[in-house]
Amino acid sequence: MVRTSGLKKHFTDPKTGLKKAVDGIDIEANPGRIFGLLGANGAGKTTVLRMLSTVIQPTAGTATVAGFDIVSQPGDVRANIGFMSSSTALYGRLTSREVLEYFGRLYGLSESRLAERMKYVVEKLQIEEFADRLCDKLSTGQKQRVSIARTILHDPKVLFFDEPTSGLDVVTSQTVMEFIEEARDLGKTVVFSTHIMSEVERLCDDLAVIHDGVIVAKGTPQSIKDLAGEQSLERAFLSLVKFQAGYVSSRESR
Repeated sequence: MVRTSGLKKHFTDPKTGLKKAVDGIDIEANPGRIFGLLGANGAGKTTVLRMLSTVIQPTAGTATVAGFDIVSQPGDVRANIGFMSSSTALYGRLTSREVLEYFGRLYGLSESRLAERMKYVVEKLQIEEFADRLCDKLSTGQKQRVSIARTILHDPKVLFFDEPTSGLDVVTSQTVMEFIEEARDLGKTVVFSTHIMSEVERLCDDLAVIHDGVIVAKGTPQSIKDLAGEQSLERAFLSLVKFQAGYVSSRESR
């Protein structure tokens, strides 16, 4: 599972001063379920995932991923996660197959295990027809398939998706979402960030609404709609965010 307690990340900007990108969040994501982080751009979603994946260290608080502490056991965390975003890059001068071989060796897979996993992901994601083509020559949809393959190559227990459909066409977006659903069905722990309501409605079993670095509500999508007294998730989200913004403004004016 993924669990955080009082997780914070503060930055100091020379012009604007202290920025509380994430300011004390508590979440729990469990195997066989998709946990969504729903928030507008700049809400803190990406910062949360970067801390959980050990890309950056928290200012305060704790978190464990697959039973490992993100600060004291970063290597173990990385060995048990797959991370994919809309900006996940591929090496343009390598073929799809070479990219997978490269990352498989970075993950420390044995040659026999690497061959086994490559066969699986190439067949599963229908990469064979362009496996020996340079990544620079691939279409957007083909690149996304290779990115998914790279993410799951080492069969991680936990998967992080940071707005993975951003900028994609409808067909490619469907491929990504179908894969995320399948990962849940295989018992993976999935944490998924987005600002697209339809994706949340379709994918998320559990949800946290994040705004200005704090969680303003969490529960199932239905319980969050009930909390806000709204029929649609979009209206519930807007209601909760506006309430939080008004609460913060009132405190700051005191």
